[in-house]
Amino acid sequence: MFAIIGIAVVIGAVLGGYLMEHGNMAVIFQPAEIVIIFGAALGSFLVASPSKVIGLVVGQISTIFNGKGRSKEDYLELLSLLNALFMKIRKDGLISIEADIETPDTSPLFSKYNHVLSNHKAVDFICDNLKVIISSNLPPHEMDSLMEVDIDAHHNETLIPSLSVAKVADSLPGFGIVAAVLGVVLTMGKIDQPPAVLGHSIGAALVGTFLGVLMCYGFVGPMAANLEHQAKEDEAFYSVIKVSLVAFVGGSAPQMAVEFGRRAVPGKERPTFNELETHIRR
Repeated sequence: MFAIIGIAVVIGAVLGGYLMEHGNMAVIFQPAEIVIIFGAALGSFLVASPSKVIGLVVGQISTIFNGKGRSKEDYLELLSLLNALFMKIRKDGLISIEADIETPDTSPLFSKYNHVLSNHKAVDFICDNLKVIISSNLPPHEMDSLMEVDIDAHHNETLIPSLSVAKVADSLPGFGIVAAVLGVVLTMGKIDQPPAVLGHSIGAALVGTFLGVLMCYGFVGPMAANLEHQAKEDEAFYSVIKVSLVAFVGGSAPQMAVEFGRRAVPGKERPTFNELETHIRR
C-alpha cells in the first residue's frame, strides 16, 4: 500500500512541478525514449541473470505492493509455537514431537499456528533443526553454528532479488544517456530546420536523460531497497528461532528459552513480556 502511495507522490511531485511552470506534457511523453530505456534495461537484466535469478525476482516483485512485513502478531505466534514444542519435549521427551516435525502440515500442534505454518521455509527450518536435536547430541555452540550457516544461506538467497533490481536501477541513467544521444543524432539530421523544430527535437532528446534518472532514483532504486528490507526482516525472523532453540538445547526452561527469542525480536515488533505470556496462556 505504501509503495503505491510513494509512486503516486513521486509522479505527482515531478509532473506537478513541471506543470506549475507551464510545461508541455506532449514534450515529456516520448514513446521512443521509453522503448529504448526500458527495453535496454530489460535486455541487460536478462543477459545478467540466470533463470533461477529471474524466477526469484519475478516472485518477489509482487511483495513490494502486497507484502505486509513481519508484525508483532507474527512473532507472538512463532514464540507460542516454539513454547508449545519445548513444553511437549520437556513433558514427554524428544521422541514425542517426531510425528509433528515429520509432517507439520497434518500436525495438531502446528495446525494451531496457521500464520507460521503458511511460511513453509520457516517451518522447514524449525523442523530440520529439531530433527538434528533428536538425532544427535550437539552442544549449544555447535547448534548455533549449524543454524547460522542455514540462516546465511537463506539470507543470501533472499538478497538476490534486491541486488538484481539494484543493478537494473544503476543502469537506467546510462540508458537514459543512450536515448538522449540518439535523440541528438536525430536532431543533427534536422540541422537545416527552423530553431523551433530544433528546440523541440533537443527537448525530446533530453527527456531520455530525465526518464533514466527519474526511474533510477524515483522508482526502481527504492524497489530494490524495499526488497532488501524484506530480506533483513526474514533474517530477523529466523534469528528468533535460532536463539530460542540454542537456549533450549543449552538447558533453559521452555519459558526462558522463548524469552531469549523474544529479546531477539527487533524494534516495534517485539512483544512485551506480559503480551507474550498472555498469548501463550490463551
